[in-house]
Amino acid sequence: MDKTKSYDISKRKVLEAFHRVKANKGAAGVDNESLAEFEKDLKNNLYKIWNRMSSGSYFPPAVKAVEIPKANGGTRTLGIPTVADRVAQMVVKLYFEPLVEPVFHPDSYGYRPGKSAADAIAVTRERCWKYDWVLEFDIKGLFDNIGHELLMKAVRKHTDSPWILMYIQRWLTAPFQKPDGTIQARTQGTPQGGVISPVLANLFLHYAFDIWMEREHPSNPFARYADDAVIHCRSRFDAQLVKESLRKRLMECGLELHPTKTRIVYCKDARRRGNLPDIAFDFLGFTFRPRKAKSKEGRIFHGFLPAVSNKAKKKMRQAVREWRLHMQTGKSLGEIAAKYNAVIRGWVGYYGRFYKTEMRGIAEHINQALIKWAQRKYKTLRGRKSRAVQWLQEVAYVEPKLFAHWNMVGIS
Repeated sequence: MDKTKSYDISKRKVLEAFHRVKANKGAAGVDNESLAEFEKDLKNNLYKIWNRMSSGSYFPPAVKAVEIPKANGGTRTLGIPTVADRVAQMVVKLYFEPLVEPVFHPDSYGYRPGKSAADAIAVTRERCWKYDWVLEFDIKGLFDNIGHELLMKAVRKHTDSPWILMYIQRWLTAPFQKPDGTIQARTQGTPQGGVISPVLANLFLHYAFDIWMEREHPSNPFARYADDAVIHCRSRFDAQLVKESLRKRLMECGLELHPTKTRIVYCKDARRRGNLPDIAFDFLGFTFRPRKAKSKEGRIFHGFLPAVSNKAKKKMRQAVREWRLHMQTGKSLGEIAAKYNAVIRGWVGYYGRFYKTEMRGIAEHINQALIKWAQRKYKTLRGRKSRAVQWLQEVAYVEPKLFAHWNMVGIS
């Protein structure tokens, strides 16, 4: 430890923190400094962060407040810290996360190393076969409403490090800077967009929900991804009891069930009869509902299964339109693939993992955009769509792995 410093913080951790922040990319904060600009004077910038954090004199700047439109209307506030502040937050995360990660519940899937949304979907699919009912719920404005006093109580349960406690407290109260430049003080919440925020939100809900469920409702398994979760129940009556119990628990913790995103759903399939109004729910971009399926023996039956949701498909189609492929005639097909394949591969890898056939429409939508691109790029294909289709089919035959979606659907 540097004897001139108050706190023992490793320079290696600061460098590691920068590399993780760089990998996550992200926009500039209130100082308008980009990652590229920060990196131009990297050694000096990282030394400043280490020096100030080690001496206890690091104070986070205001968080840039950006309004992001919600899919169902309205907006949510995303907080964008400066690059330097993201590095500082990552330093604390590197020290703090290993202290809490081992105690987190196995059915907490959001923002955790080694866990994913796909894992949550897989376990929810299996439990829907065993339990007839699901309580689908969302916590209203989780990141905006977490109480600082309760959160710091939870943080202190897992560390007595004075500098970790000090900096987390400072980040919790760092003000927002709005687009018009005005400064808004903060007395609750942890900014959605902050590096340390997901760990803190998971820690808060670990005590507010996860271990409470384990203690009060041990026969009701759940899967939670941040503020989005499902609880499995044996009966409608059981689901109603859990819902009311949960509502009271969240109120005790200063939180609220989202009024329109909290529903009781019947997991109807071939074995479960009855005409009930709610037989579908959305979770992490998938819609769970009765669907046709084929058994290993080839028998067709109805199961309660997940597939990509209409909302997710709409977002993907919108993204493809925003690429404006037909205007990129200066690029080769290989360059187009190199530019967008990572996104397409992500879509196919996630949404194609369950009930892959529902992704065919997206694959065809991308192909249609490529056909329009080909018609604009090559004179011999202009006004001749069938020829353009044939040309793309020939390319796909020769290079079937050029685009990530080509192994999912043919070119038609």
